[in-house]
Amino acid sequence: MTTLSLVLRPERPEDAPAIDRLQARAFGPGRFARTAYRLREGAAERMDLGVTASVGSFLVGSVRMGPVRAGPSAFVMLGPLAVDPSFAGRGIGGTLTRAALEAARQAGEGLVILVGDAPYYTRFRFAPVPPGRLTLPGPVDPARLLWLELQAGFCAGVSGLVEAVRA
Repeated sequence: MTTLSLVLRPERPEDAPAIDRLQARAFGPGRFARTAYRLREGAAERMDLGVTASVGSFLVGSVRMGPVRAGPSAFVMLGPLAVDPSFAGRGIGGTLTRAALEAARQAGEGLVILVGDAPYYTRFRFAPVPPGRLTLPGPVDPARLLWLELQAGFCAGVSGLVEAVRA
């Protein structure tokens, strides 16, 4: 693994164009059809929880979080997590994920959900959502709907259709 001079910092509004370009490189046009993307479309963003990674002046990674709810329970959804393909496999995604989760803990969030690969996210203590507890407004492989409880007992009352909090 090559050592990078990686600079992490909170996302800023002026990062939006570079993040859009990064997501296009990382995910391609198919990203628009995914349920997680459609859930986030037009939704509010928790700028205080977003984190960027740069090498020099080049944005190489980004992770965002947005507010969601299921019934009366409000929590956050992690994603998208994007790393420039030319920097893949260097630990940037993990570094960004840990930073965003720490920001969520510091902000007092009780729960983070995401749609992603369980083998990747279990190292951060994400686990599959128990069957029938949460649903998304579109097709999602249930094995990819994951959650991480940040406040003990928070998940006990969480169930239902996940909806984005709109901007």
